[in-house]
Amino acid sequence: MYDLTGFQRDLLYVIAGLDDPHGLAIKDELEDYYEKEIHHGRLYPNLDTLVEKGLVEKSQRDRRTNEYTTTRRGTREIEARTEWEAKYTDHSA
Repeated sequence: MYDLTGFQRDLLYVIAGLDDPHGLAIKDELEDYYEKEIHHGRLYPNLDTLVEKGLVEKSQRDRRTNEYTTTRRGTREIEARTEWEAKYTDHSA
């Protein structure tokens, strides 16, 4: 996960958290978070990168819609990142 950009990491987290992770739902979620428009030219190449790295699996729902799901590796990477972050942010321990 260390080699991902912040945007790619955010994509991975959103995909893991959505019930219906297809392109437009992912785009909408990120636009809400970033409070600005996410262009297709930014979104889809970064999704493809996550697929190429084996963190996300891409499947076709219909002719126009792709679905994205985290792979087991992607889920493990999120868990490892969460544990790493907790070492530095969990001050209650």
